Amino acid sequence: MQRKAYVPGVAALMAALLAGCTGGSGGGATADDSNPGEPGVVTEAAQPGKYRTLPEPCGAVGHKALDSLLPGIEEITDEEQRAKAYAGEPTLAYDTDRKVGCRWKVESAEATDHLFVDFERVVSYDSAVSDDSEAEQLFAQQVEAADLPEPVVSESGSAEDSPTGDPSASSGDSGASGEPPSGAGGTPSPSSTSSSASSSTSSSASSSSSSSSAAPGAPLTEVQPRLLDDLGDEAFVDDALSSSGSTAKRRTVTVAFRTSNVMVTIEYAEQSATLGVVPDSEEMQDMARKLASQLADSMGG
Repeated sequence: MQRKAYVPGVAALMAALLAGCTGGSGGGATADDSNPGEPGVVTEAAQPGKYRTLPEPCGAVGHKALDSLLPGIEEITDEEQRAKAYAGEPTLAYDTDRKVGCRWKVESAEATDHLFVDFERVVSYDSAVSDDSEAEQLFAQQVEAADLPEPVVSESGSAEDSPTGDPSASSGDSGASGEPPSGAGGTPSPSSTSSSASSSTSSSASSSSSSSSAAPGAPLTEVQPRLLDDLGDEAFVDDALSSSGSTAKRRTVTVAFRTSNVMVTIEYAEQSATLGVVPDSEEMQDMARKLASQLADSMGG
């Protein structure tokens, strides 16, 4: 019987068809439903923060506010010296869109007053984390570092006085030294850290004198370090009393708040010129909180 002739073109076609049927499951080919990275799905980047710049720190506090916080300014008779006192001293800043600060120091016949204002704009470098979320995490760390006391709640549900009777005794070493953070980053130096630790010990030892500085009609729960719910997105106030040897006592009130991706810290310290006279906690907190509200309003926060 005569064999059929072999046709090379038909054989080639059959080989191509067979390869097409088996190529999807072998040779490292990728199936349509196993697409790594999901190229069809676009991950939306986190929203940037509200603020792109920071205010000029030394100009952020008006003369009227400085007159209240630093009464010794009005006692300066030399106009040039008074203008210098109003101007303040800016802190060292390498990027004025990220972190700026200013400090003032004025002496009067009654006391020496210090004021420090710091602005920090937080920027997240993680596309999945917003600037606001990053700032919220950093502010939580600041609150934790302040070591605020837990409010004591009575059976009636109202807060009671803490056992120590001293608003600064349970606030740890936060702000105890009364000195603003060194450098633009606000990180205390080793020497200032040790000073704060020793001041904390002095603060606890002087609880009886500190309790007398609060106004007679003001419950201690209204002047002790605590979270604030009427300032920015979140805020707190800290209060520390320190003394060194036989010198007069020095009180430092810290008010810090966050609005969107900007954190603002105010440190207001006063040291009486007279031994035995303790700066009033309620009055200093009221003035520091008033300044904080003015700054928040000026920022639109």
